[in-house]
Amino acid sequence: MKNSFFTLALLLLVGFHSNAQQVEFEEYDLDNGMHVILHQDNSAPVVTVSVMYHVGAKDEDPERTGFAHFFEHLLFEGTENIPRGEWFNIVTSNGGSNNANTTDDRTYYYEVFPSNSVELGLWMESERLLHPVINQIGVDTQNEVVKEEKRLRVDNQPYGNILAEVKKRMFKVHPYKGTTIGEMEHLDAATLEEFQAFNKKYYVPNNAVLVVAGDIDKAEVKKMIQDYFGPIPRGAEVTRDLPREEPITESMRDKAFDANIQIPAVIAAYRTPSFKDRDAYILDMISSYLSGGKSSILYKKLVDEQKQALAVQAVNISQEDYGLYALFALPLGDVSLDTLITEMDEEVAKIQTELISERDYQKLQNQFENQFVNSNSSVAGIANSLARYYMLYDNVNLINNEIDIYRSITREEIRDVAKKYLNSNQRLILEYLPKKDDQ
Repeated sequence: MKNSFFTLALLLLVGFHSNAQQVEFEEYDLDNGMHVILHQDNSAPVVTVSVMYHVGAKDEDPERTGFAHFFEHLLFEGTENIPRGEWFNIVTSNGGSNNANTTDDRTYYYEVFPSNSVELGLWMESERLLHPVINQIGVDTQNEVVKEEKRLRVDNQPYGNILAEVKKRMFKVHPYKGTTIGEMEHLDAATLEEFQAFNKKYYVPNNAVLVVAGDIDKAEVKKMIQDYFGPIPRGAEVTRDLPREEPITESMRDKAFDANIQIPAVIAAYRTPSFKDRDAYILDMISSYLSGGKSSILYKKLVDEQKQALAVQAVNISQEDYGLYALFALPLGDVSLDTLITEMDEEVAKIQTELISERDYQKLQNQFENQFVNSNSSVAGIANSLARYYMLYDNVNLINNEIDIYRSITREEIRDVAKKYLNSNQRLILEYLPKKDDQ
Protein backbone atom coordinates (compact mmCIF):
# COMPACT_ATOMS: atom_id res chain seq x y z
CA MET A 1 0.00 0.00 0.00
CA LYS A 2 1.36 3.41 -0.88
CA ASN A 3 2.52 5.49 1.99
CA SER A 4 2.00 9.21 1.51
CA PHE A 5 -1.11 11.25 0.89
CA PHE A 6 0.38 12.63 -2.30
CA THR A 7 1.44 9.29 -3.72
CA LEU A 8 -1.76 7.48 -2.86
CA ALA A 9 -3.94 10.24 -4.22
CA LEU A 10 -2.03 10.40 -7.47
CA LEU A 11 -2.06 6.63 -7.75
CA LEU A 12 -5.81 6.57 -7.33
CA LEU A 13 -6.18 9.26 -10.00
CA VAL A 14 -3.99 7.49 -12.55
CA GLY A 15 -5.94 5.35 -14.97
CA PHE A 16 -9.19 7.32 -15.02
CA HIS A 17 -8.52 8.16 -18.66
CA SER A 18 -8.24 6.04 -21.77
CA ASN A 19 -5.95 5.50 -24.70
CA ALA A 20 -6.40 7.82 -27.67
CA GLN A 21 -5.97 4.88 -30.01
CA GLN A 22 -8.96 2.59 -30.21
CA VAL A 23 -8.35 -0.45 -28.03
CA GLU A 24 -9.93 -3.50 -29.62
CA PHE A 25 -10.95 -6.29 -27.28
CA GLU A 26 -13.08 -9.40 -27.11
CA GLU A 27 -14.86 -10.57 -23.96
CA TYR A 28 -16.76 -13.68 -22.99
CA ASP A 29 -17.60 -15.85 -19.98
CA LEU A 30 -16.48 -19.33 -19.08
CA ASP A 31 -19.10 -21.76 -17.81
CA ASN A 32 -17.79 -21.33 -14.27
CA GLY A 33 -18.53 -17.58 -14.35
CA MET A 34 -15.02 -16.28 -14.96
CA HIS A 35 -15.06 -13.29 -17.30
CA VAL A 36 -12.36 -13.23 -19.98
CA ILE A 37 -11.10 -10.24 -21.96
CA LEU A 38 -8.61 -10.58 -24.83
CA HIS A 39 -6.70 -7.74 -26.45
CA GLN A 40 -4.48 -8.61 -29.40
CA ASP A 41 -1.56 -6.30 -30.22
CA ASN A 42 1.18 -7.94 -32.26
CA SER A 43 3.40 -4.86 -32.49
CA ALA A 44 5.84 -6.18 -29.87
CA PRO A 45 6.55 -9.72 -28.63
CA VAL A 46 5.16 -9.09 -25.14
CA VAL A 47 2.09 -10.39 -23.35
CA THR A 48 0.40 -9.54 -20.05
CA VAL A 49 -1.62 -12.15 -18.19
CA SER A 50 -3.63 -10.68 -15.35
CA VAL A 51 -6.44 -11.56 -12.99
CA MET A 52 -8.46 -9.07 -10.98
CA TYR A 53 -10.56 -10.32 -8.08
CA HIS A 54 -13.49 -8.33 -6.77
CA VAL A 55 -12.23 -8.33 -3.20
CA GLY A 56 -10.63 -5.52 -1.28
CA ALA A 57 -10.32 -4.10 2.19
CA LYS A 58 -14.01 -3.19 2.34
CA ASP A 59 -14.93 -6.91 2.20
CA GLU A 60 -13.15 -7.80 5.43
CA ASP A 61 -14.51 -8.66 8.84
CA PRO A 62 -14.06 -5.46 10.92
CA GLU A 63 -12.16 -7.61 13.44
CA ARG A 64 -9.93 -9.10 10.74
CA THR A 65 -8.78 -6.12 8.71
CA GLY A 66 -5.85 -6.45 6.32
CA PHE A 67 -6.90 -9.81 4.87
CA ALA A 68 -7.22 -8.65 1.24
CA HIS A 69 -3.79 -7.02 1.27
CA PHE A 70 -2.37 -10.02 3.13
CA PHE A 71 -3.58 -12.30 0.34
CA GLU A 72 -1.79 -10.11 -2.19
CA HIS A 73 1.37 -11.47 -0.54
CA LEU A 74 0.19 -14.89 0.56
CA LEU A 75 -0.82 -16.12 -2.89
CA PHE A 76 2.76 -15.82 -4.11
CA GLU A 77 3.84 -18.41 -1.53
CA GLY A 78 3.29 -21.36 -3.82
CA THR A 79 0.77 -23.90 -5.04
CA GLU A 80 0.45 -27.66 -5.16
CA ASN A 81 2.57 -27.60 -8.33
CA ILE A 82 4.76 -24.55 -7.69
CA PRO A 83 7.12 -25.13 -4.76
CA ARG A 84 7.13 -22.60 -1.96
CA GLY A 85 9.33 -19.63 -2.81
CA GLU A 86 9.67 -20.55 -6.49
CA TRP A 87 7.02 -18.26 -8.02
CA PHE A 88 9.34 -15.34 -8.71
CA ASN A 89 12.17 -17.60 -9.84
CA ILE A 90 9.93 -19.21 -12.46
CA VAL A 91 8.82 -15.82 -13.76
CA THR A 92 12.28 -14.23 -13.96
CA SER A 93 13.94 -17.32 -15.41
CA ASN A 94 11.48 -17.09 -18.30
CA GLY A 95 12.24 -13.43 -18.96
CA GLY A 96 9.16 -12.10 -17.17
CA SER A 97 8.14 -9.84 -14.35
CA ASN A 98 5.14 -9.85 -12.05
CA ASN A 99 3.45 -7.92 -9.28
CA ALA A 100 0.17 -7.41 -7.45
CA ASN A 101 -1.67 -4.62 -5.70
CA THR A 102 -4.70 -4.17 -3.48
CA THR A 103 -7.21 -1.38 -2.91
CA ASP A 104 -10.34 -1.10 -0.81
CA ASP A 105 -12.30 -2.49 -3.79
CA ARG A 106 -10.21 -5.09 -5.64
CA THR A 107 -7.00 -7.14 -5.81
CA TYR A 108 -4.95 -7.42 -8.99
CA TYR A 109 -2.24 -9.91 -10.01
CA TYR A 110 -0.28 -9.84 -13.26
CA GLU A 111 2.67 -11.26 -15.15
CA VAL A 112 4.44 -9.71 -18.14
CA PHE A 113 6.21 -12.27 -20.31
CA PRO A 114 7.76 -12.62 -23.74
CA SER A 115 4.79 -13.67 -25.83
CA ASN A 116 6.09 -17.22 -26.30
CA SER A 117 5.48 -17.74 -22.54
CA VAL A 118 1.79 -16.83 -22.55
CA GLU A 119 0.87 -20.41 -21.66
CA LEU A 120 3.16 -20.28 -18.64
CA GLY A 121 1.43 -17.15 -17.40
CA LEU A 122 -2.00 -18.73 -17.81
CA TRP A 123 -0.91 -21.89 -16.01
CA MET A 124 0.53 -19.92 -13.10
CA GLU A 125 -2.58 -17.82 -12.63
CA SER A 126 -4.78 -20.90 -12.84
CA GLU A 127 -2.58 -22.54 -10.20
CA ARG A 128 -3.02 -19.52 -7.94
CA LEU A 129 -6.77 -19.91 -8.26
CA LEU A 130 -7.14 -23.69 -8.21
CA HIS A 131 -4.27 -25.04 -6.11
CA PRO A 132 -3.03 -22.42 -3.62
CA VAL A 133 -1.19 -23.77 -0.60
CA ILE A 134 -2.39 -21.83 2.42
CA ASN A 135 -0.59 -23.22 5.43
CA GLN A 136 0.80 -21.92 8.70
CA ILE A 137 4.34 -21.57 7.35
CA GLY A 138 3.17 -19.23 4.58
CA VAL A 139 0.91 -17.26 6.93
CA ASP A 140 3.68 -16.74 9.47
CA THR A 141 6.19 -15.75 6.79
CA GLN A 142 3.94 -13.20 5.13
CA ASN A 143 2.79 -11.84 8.47
CA GLU A 144 6.33 -10.63 9.09
CA VAL A 145 6.58 -9.27 5.54
CA VAL A 146 3.39 -7.24 5.93
CA LYS A 147 4.48 -5.90 9.32
CA GLU A 148 7.75 -4.69 7.83
CA GLU A 149 5.88 -3.09 4.93
CA LYS A 150 3.62 -1.25 7.36
CA ARG A 151 6.59 -0.01 9.38
CA LEU A 152 8.41 1.16 6.26
CA ARG A 153 5.59 2.67 4.24
CA VAL A 154 3.17 3.86 6.89
CA ASP A 155 4.35 4.00 10.49
CA ASN A 156 7.82 5.47 9.82
CA GLN A 157 6.95 7.49 6.74
CA PRO A 158 6.32 11.25 7.08
CA TYR A 159 2.61 11.92 6.51
CA GLY A 160 2.19 8.16 6.05
CA ASN A 161 -0.97 8.00 8.17
CA ILE A 162 -2.63 11.16 6.94
CA LEU A 163 -5.15 9.50 4.63
CA ALA A 164 -6.01 6.91 7.27
CA GLU A 165 -6.68 9.67 9.79
CA VAL A 166 -9.01 11.38 7.32
CA LYS A 167 -10.87 8.20 6.37
CA LYS A 168 -11.65 7.07 9.90
CA ARG A 169 -13.29 10.42 10.58
CA MET A 170 -15.16 10.70 7.30
CA PHE A 171 -16.65 7.20 7.35
CA LYS A 172 -18.56 6.14 10.44
CA VAL A 173 -20.09 2.83 9.32
CA HIS A 174 -18.83 1.99 5.83
CA PRO A 175 -15.64 -0.14 5.79
CA TYR A 176 -13.81 2.60 3.92
CA LYS A 177 -13.17 3.90 7.44
CA GLY A 178 -10.31 1.39 7.69
CA THR A 179 -6.99 1.08 5.90
CA THR A 180 -6.02 -1.31 3.14
CA ILE A 181 -3.02 -2.59 5.06
CA GLY A 182 -5.19 -3.26 8.10
CA GLU A 183 -4.40 -3.70 11.78
CA MET A 184 -1.50 -5.97 12.62
CA GLU A 185 -3.18 -7.31 15.76
CA HIS A 186 -6.04 -8.58 13.57
CA LEU A 187 -3.63 -10.56 11.43
CA ASP A 188 -1.86 -11.88 14.53
CA ALA A 189 -5.16 -13.08 16.00
CA ALA A 190 -6.43 -14.75 12.82
CA THR A 191 -6.45 -18.52 12.58
CA LEU A 192 -5.31 -20.54 9.60
CA GLU A 193 -8.92 -21.61 9.08
CA GLU A 194 -9.98 -17.97 8.76
CA PHE A 195 -7.44 -17.36 6.01
CA GLN A 196 -8.55 -20.49 4.21
CA ALA A 197 -12.21 -19.43 4.47
CA PHE A 198 -11.40 -16.00 3.02
CA ASN A 199 -9.70 -17.64 0.06
CA LYS A 200 -12.62 -20.01 -0.51
CA LYS A 201 -15.13 -17.15 -0.45
CA TYR A 202 -13.47 -14.57 -2.67
CA TYR A 203 -10.86 -16.34 -4.83
CA VAL A 204 -13.33 -18.07 -7.12
CA PRO A 205 -13.66 -17.76 -10.90
CA ASN A 206 -17.07 -16.09 -10.77
CA ASN A 207 -15.53 -13.27 -8.68
CA ALA A 208 -12.70 -12.64 -11.14
CA VAL A 209 -11.82 -11.30 -14.56
CA LEU A 210 -8.94 -12.71 -16.60
CA VAL A 211 -7.25 -10.42 -19.11
CA VAL A 212 -4.70 -11.52 -21.70
CA ALA A 213 -3.26 -8.63 -23.68
CA GLY A 214 -0.47 -8.30 -26.20
CA ASP A 215 1.16 -10.44 -28.85
CA ILE A 216 -1.27 -13.36 -28.91
CA ASP A 217 -3.14 -15.63 -31.28
CA LYS A 218 -6.65 -15.39 -29.89
CA ALA A 219 -7.77 -18.83 -31.04
CA GLU A 220 -4.77 -20.49 -29.39
CA VAL A 221 -5.15 -18.48 -26.20
CA LYS A 222 -8.85 -19.28 -25.94
CA LYS A 223 -8.02 -22.98 -25.99
CA MET A 224 -5.37 -22.52 -23.31
CA ILE A 225 -7.81 -20.57 -21.16
CA GLN A 226 -10.42 -23.29 -21.47
CA ASP A 227 -7.85 -25.96 -20.63
CA TYR A 228 -6.45 -24.21 -17.56
CA PHE A 229 -9.41 -22.24 -16.18
CA GLY A 230 -12.45 -24.06 -17.54
CA PRO A 231 -12.27 -27.00 -15.07
CA ILE A 232 -12.04 -24.73 -12.00
CA PRO A 233 -15.31 -25.08 -10.08
CA ARG A 234 -17.61 -22.13 -9.65
CA GLY A 235 -17.76 -20.69 -6.14
CA ALA A 236 -20.69 -19.45 -4.12
CA GLU A 237 -21.94 -16.07 -5.29
CA VAL A 238 -20.38 -13.13 -3.46
CA THR A 239 -23.05 -10.78 -2.13
CA ARG A 240 -22.50 -7.40 -0.51
CA ASP A 241 -24.80 -5.41 1.72
CA LEU A 242 -22.51 -2.72 3.04
CA PRO A 243 -23.84 0.01 5.35
CA ARG A 244 -24.55 3.43 3.91
CA GLU A 245 -23.30 6.66 5.37
CA GLU A 246 -25.56 9.45 6.51
CA PRO A 247 -24.85 12.77 4.76
CA ILE A 248 -22.42 15.13 6.46
CA THR A 249 -24.38 18.26 7.39
CA GLU A 250 -22.19 19.87 10.04
CA SER A 251 -18.55 20.88 9.85
CA MET A 252 -16.12 18.67 11.77
CA ARG A 253 -12.72 19.69 13.08
CA ASP A 254 -10.05 17.51 14.63
CA LYS A 255 -6.32 17.01 15.13
CA ALA A 256 -3.98 14.11 14.47
CA PHE A 257 -0.33 13.76 15.37
CA ASP A 258 2.66 12.28 13.55
CA ALA A 259 6.08 11.81 15.18
CA ASN A 260 7.69 11.64 11.72
CA ILE A 261 6.96 15.22 10.65
CA GLN A 262 8.23 18.67 11.55
CA ILE A 263 5.94 20.74 9.34
CA PRO A 264 2.20 20.60 10.07
CA ALA A 265 -0.40 20.08 7.38
CA VAL A 266 -4.05 20.92 7.05
CA ILE A 267 -6.68 18.99 5.13
CA ALA A 268 -10.23 19.94 4.25
CA ALA A 269 -12.01 16.71 3.24
CA TYR A 270 -15.44 16.19 1.70
CA ARG A 271 -17.32 12.95 1.07
CA THR A 272 -18.19 12.54 -2.61
CA PRO A 273 -19.89 9.96 -4.85
CA SER A 274 -18.65 6.76 -6.47
CA PHE A 275 -16.27 7.02 -9.40
CA LYS A 276 -19.11 5.70 -11.57
CA ASP A 277 -21.08 8.90 -10.94
CA ARG A 278 -20.76 11.69 -13.50
CA ASP A 279 -20.13 14.14 -10.68
CA ALA A 280 -16.89 12.29 -9.86
CA TYR A 281 -15.56 13.11 -13.32
CA ILE A 282 -16.44 16.76 -12.79
CA LEU A 283 -14.62 16.73 -9.45
CA ASP A 284 -11.57 15.42 -11.32
CA MET A 285 -11.66 18.53 -13.46
CA ILE A 286 -12.11 20.79 -10.44
CA SER A 287 -9.03 19.29 -8.79
CA SER A 288 -7.00 19.84 -11.95
CA TYR A 289 -8.22 23.42 -12.15
CA LEU A 290 -7.21 24.08 -8.56
CA SER A 291 -3.85 22.31 -8.37
CA GLY A 292 -2.95 20.62 -11.64
CA GLY A 293 0.58 21.88 -12.12
CA LYS A 294 2.50 25.06 -11.35
CA SER A 295 0.16 27.21 -13.43
CA SER A 296 -2.89 26.08 -11.43
CA ILE A 297 -4.97 28.44 -9.31
CA LEU A 298 -3.89 27.31 -5.84
CA TYR A 299 -0.23 26.80 -6.70
CA LYS A 300 0.13 30.23 -8.27
CA LYS A 301 -1.67 31.92 -5.40
CA LEU A 302 -0.33 30.19 -2.29
CA VAL A 303 3.11 29.02 -3.41
CA ASP A 304 4.26 31.48 -6.07
CA GLU A 305 2.59 34.79 -5.33
CA GLN A 306 1.67 34.94 -1.65
CA LYS A 307 4.46 32.66 -0.40
CA GLN A 308 2.12 31.12 2.16
CA ALA A 309 2.51 27.43 1.35
CA LEU A 310 5.32 24.98 0.68
CA ALA A 311 2.86 22.73 -1.12
CA VAL A 312 -0.83 22.72 -1.95
CA GLN A 313 -2.99 20.12 -3.61
CA ALA A 314 -6.60 19.36 -4.44
CA VAL A 315 -7.31 15.68 -5.04
CA ASN A 316 -10.38 13.66 -5.93
CA ILE A 317 -9.98 10.16 -4.49
CA SER A 318 -12.92 8.23 -5.91
CA GLN A 319 -13.69 4.62 -5.15
CA GLU A 320 -16.42 2.12 -5.94
CA ASP A 321 -18.89 3.15 -3.24
CA TYR A 322 -17.83 6.66 -2.18
CA GLY A 323 -15.09 9.15 -2.81
CA LEU A 324 -13.13 11.72 -0.86
CA TYR A 325 -12.28 15.17 -2.13
CA ALA A 326 -9.46 16.83 -0.23
CA LEU A 327 -7.71 20.17 -0.15
CA PHE A 328 -4.24 19.82 1.36
CA ALA A 329 -1.56 22.38 2.23
CA LEU A 330 1.75 22.70 4.05
CA PRO A 331 2.39 26.18 5.51
CA LEU A 332 5.50 28.23 4.82
CA GLY A 333 7.09 29.76 7.90
CA ASP A 334 4.63 30.91 10.53
CA VAL A 335 1.58 31.03 8.26
CA SER A 336 -1.33 29.58 10.21
CA LEU A 337 -3.31 26.56 9.10
CA ASP A 338 -6.52 28.60 9.34
CA THR A 339 -5.06 31.10 6.89
CA LEU A 340 -4.43 28.34 4.38
CA ILE A 341 -8.00 27.07 4.76
CA THR A 342 -9.35 30.58 4.27
CA GLU A 343 -7.28 31.13 1.13
CA MET A 344 -8.28 27.77 -0.37
CA ASP A 345 -11.94 28.37 0.52
CA GLU A 346 -11.80 31.66 -1.34
CA GLU A 347 -10.88 29.92 -4.57
CA VAL A 348 -13.52 27.22 -4.09
CA ALA A 349 -16.13 29.94 -3.52
CA LYS A 350 -15.19 31.54 -6.83
CA ILE A 351 -15.81 28.25 -8.63
CA GLN A 352 -19.17 27.91 -6.87
CA THR A 353 -20.38 31.37 -7.86
CA GLU A 354 -18.64 32.18 -11.14
CA LEU A 355 -18.03 30.25 -14.33
CA ILE A 356 -14.38 29.53 -14.90
CA SER A 357 -13.01 31.40 -17.89
CA GLU A 358 -13.20 29.97 -21.38
CA ARG A 359 -9.42 30.00 -21.45
CA ASP A 360 -9.16 27.96 -18.24
CA TYR A 361 -11.87 25.63 -19.45
CA GLN A 362 -9.99 24.96 -22.68
CA LYS A 363 -6.79 24.44 -20.70
CA LEU A 364 -8.58 21.77 -18.68
CA GLN A 365 -9.84 20.08 -21.80
CA ASN A 366 -6.31 20.08 -23.21
CA GLN A 367 -4.94 18.55 -20.00
CA PHE A 368 -7.44 15.73 -20.04
CA GLU A 369 -6.92 15.12 -23.75
CA ASN A 370 -3.19 14.85 -23.07
CA GLN A 371 -3.74 12.40 -20.24
CA PHE A 372 -6.04 10.44 -22.52
CA VAL A 373 -3.39 10.21 -25.22
CA ASN A 374 -0.63 9.15 -22.82
CA SER A 375 -2.52 6.65 -20.70
CA ASN A 376 -2.59 2.97 -21.56
CA SER A 377 0.69 3.42 -23.40
CA SER A 378 1.80 -0.13 -22.56
CA VAL A 379 0.20 -3.54 -22.92
CA ALA A 380 0.35 -3.92 -19.14
CA GLY A 381 -1.51 -0.64 -18.70
CA ILE A 382 -4.18 -1.69 -21.16
CA ALA A 383 -4.65 -5.00 -19.36
CA ASN A 384 -5.12 -3.19 -16.07
CA SER A 385 -7.65 -0.79 -17.56
CA LEU A 386 -9.65 -3.56 -19.22
CA ALA A 387 -9.86 -5.47 -15.94
CA ARG A 388 -10.74 -2.40 -13.89
CA TYR A 389 -13.41 -1.08 -16.23
CA TYR A 390 -15.10 -4.47 -16.28
CA MET A 391 -14.81 -5.26 -12.60
CA LEU A 392 -15.54 -1.89 -11.02
CA TYR A 393 -17.43 0.08 -13.67
CA ASP A 394 -19.23 -2.76 -15.49
CA ASN A 395 -18.36 -1.03 -18.76
CA VAL A 396 -15.21 -2.17 -20.59
CA ASN A 397 -15.90 0.32 -23.38
CA LEU A 398 -14.80 3.12 -21.07
CA ILE A 399 -11.26 2.30 -22.18
CA ASN A 400 -12.17 3.98 -25.45
CA ASN A 401 -14.94 6.44 -24.64
CA GLU A 402 -14.34 7.69 -21.09
CA ILE A 403 -12.70 10.78 -22.56
CA ASP A 404 -16.06 11.68 -24.08
CA ILE A 405 -17.42 12.18 -20.57
CA TYR A 406 -14.75 14.78 -19.84
CA ARG A 407 -15.29 16.43 -23.21
CA SER A 408 -18.99 16.80 -22.45
CA ILE A 409 -18.54 18.48 -19.05
CA THR A 410 -19.62 22.12 -19.12
CA ARG A 411 -18.49 25.14 -17.16
CA GLU A 412 -21.93 25.29 -15.61
CA GLU A 413 -21.56 21.72 -14.34
CA ILE A 414 -18.20 22.59 -12.79
CA ARG A 415 -19.85 25.44 -10.89
CA ASP A 416 -22.85 23.35 -9.83
CA VAL A 417 -20.86 20.34 -8.64
CA ALA A 418 -18.52 22.54 -6.59
CA LYS A 419 -21.61 24.09 -5.04
CA LYS A 420 -23.13 20.66 -4.37
CA TYR A 421 -20.21 18.98 -2.58
CA LEU A 422 -17.56 21.49 -1.49
CA ASN A 423 -19.36 23.35 1.29
CA SER A 424 -18.05 24.14 4.76
CA ASN A 425 -20.91 22.31 6.52
CA GLN A 426 -20.09 19.10 4.60
CA ARG A 427 -16.47 18.66 5.56
CA LEU A 428 -13.78 17.70 7.99
CA ILE A 429 -10.89 20.05 8.73
CA LEU A 430 -8.01 18.00 10.05
CA GLU A 431 -4.89 19.58 11.50
CA TYR A 432 -2.06 17.07 11.03
CA LEU A 433 0.57 18.08 13.53
CA PRO A 434 4.06 17.10 14.68
CA LYS A 435 3.82 14.84 17.70
CA LYS A 436 5.45 16.15 20.84
CA ASP A 437 7.13 14.00 23.47
CA ASP A 438 4.24 14.37 25.91
CA GLN A 439 1.55 13.38 23.38
